[in-house]
Amino acid sequence: MKRSLARMNELSDARLIKLPKHAAANGDGVLVVAEAAQEVPFQIQRMFTVVAPAGAKRGRHAHRLCSQFMVCAKGAVDVVCDDGSDRKSFSLDSGELALLVPPSLWVDIDIRQDQSILIVLCDRVYEEHDYISSYAEFLSFRKTPRA
Repeated sequence: MKRSLARMNELSDARLIKLPKHAAANGDGVLVVAEAAQEVPFQIQRMFTVVAPAGAKRGRHAHRLCSQFMVCAKGAVDVVCDDGSDRKSFSLDSGELALLVPPSLWVDIDIRQDQSILIVLCDRVYEEHDYISSYAEFLSFRKTPRA
């Protein structure tokens, strides 16, 4: 079932979130936490990972309805968000930094380090009709009045 957005998200709605980090007292590592309704501002419906070599380009689409919460667990990625007027690049190069990407923003992901691992949490299950894979279609979507 398709539903339209009440309002179009702007570039300023995408934001970095610093996740709580807890170092083991005995020096045996670090625990980074992201909890639903705390750091993750939605109920998690889906999770996927992207593993890619340095130089790979991923994303290249927008979502009509799906929000995403991205964490780079290994390596480094740049996520470029675009609202049709402006673009902003976010660097994810630490497991304690997450990026919240609301719906209606175009996303390009640039893998900076070989075999980087990007974890993505979503507030919706996979829905093919939610994806906008053409930038021209995205710009048209941004200009369409919302109810």
